[in-house]
Amino acid sequence: MIRQVSLHSNMKPKQIAILGSTGSIGRQALDVIGANPDRFEVYAISANNSVDLLIQQARRFHPEIVCIANEQHYEYLRDALADMPLKVFAGNDAIAQMVTMPSIDIVLASMVGYAGLRPTIEAIKAGKTIALANKETLVVAGELICNLAAQYNVKILPVDSEHSAIFQSLVGESNNRIEKILLTASGGPFRTLSLDQLQNVSAAQALKHPNWDMGAKITIDSASMMNKGFEVIEAKWLFGVEPEQIEVLIHPQSIIHSMVQFEDGTVKAQLGMPDMRLPIQYAFTFPKRTISDFPRIDFVKLQTLTFEKPDLNKFPNLALAYEAINKGGNMPCALNAANEIVNEAFRNDQISFVRMSEILSQILEKTFFINNPSYEDYVLTDKTVRQQTLELL
Repeated sequence: MIRQVSLHSNMKPKQIAILGSTGSIGRQALDVIGANPDRFEVYAISANNSVDLLIQQARRFHPEIVCIANEQHYEYLRDALADMPLKVFAGNDAIAQMVTMPSIDIVLASMVGYAGLRPTIEAIKAGKTIALANKETLVVAGELICNLAAQYNVKILPVDSEHSAIFQSLVGESNNRIEKILLTASGGPFRTLSLDQLQNVSAAQALKHPNWDMGAKITIDSASMMNKGFEVIEAKWLFGVEPEQIEVLIHPQSIIHSMVQFEDGTVKAQLGMPDMRLPIQYAFTFPKRTISDFPRIDFVKLQTLTFEKPDLNKFPNLALAYEAINKGGNMPCALNAANEIVNEAFRNDQISFVRMSEILSQILEKTFFINNPSYEDYVLTDKTVRQQTLELL
């Protein structure tokens, strides 16, 4: 009898650093790691403000490093973990240094917004594989990030469900030209409302996404379709296509996560239940797949898959994203900075849902244009546009 030996019996578990471990993606990544202790170990975790949850995660997963971005929480975090053999740090500088540790194999970049840019750059320079869930990194500085990844020979593995679907559809197709990327969107909670009805929707309504469990900022972006606009920009950089090659389709069932159409007319799609653990695990195990207990599609019960064109009159943020990427330079960075401000203002009931788009349009008109921005130019653009947006509020 031939004795069967596990393919992973002699493999050292991959060491994972999770930026944003207390957010939706970070928590689900820890679920994946917890279900596969022979494959993955948590080396480092970080959070912005959720210190109590960060403490719970540290006690469960025993990382080497725990870091809190908000330095006001440092002493509380340090004292709460004083009995554990780990290192506790605070501040954005510490997070940027944390990802360069030699033992780390994969950095899951799941911090929210612009804050994810700098540590992702440092992780690339340190030669770490990037599991990218922070789309704003490529929105803000896509050309810079792609150039650095090529320079340091670093893999960027997409974790967004849509970009993971495109990535999976392209495996084995490196010599075949992409004709079109079909980027699917659920349409969010306001898909069926009229423009007049959108005038009066609340943040509480916007936060009730029909299919996905996400953090507050990204859920609002999904409702306004800015999230999909950012995904268009991200897809351009990840897959080397032009904006006109990216078509957005509203797909309310969220079963087909995205598709690729090749020059012979063939379309490849990746399907699955709306569960972010699947693309997270695929990024961690690539190029292999591994067993999971994630929900399976029952095609008999599914029966219907529908598609619609997005309504740009009701959701102009998608058009603004195309405008920004077609202009290029620092315009996507400006759009992201302004969006972070208006998104928070809407969540705090300071402005209406439709006012977000009006302000974003004004920002794109008035922002100073830099054709070939450096990292310092991105930093200046972000700072300046945030102030301009606050003034418009």
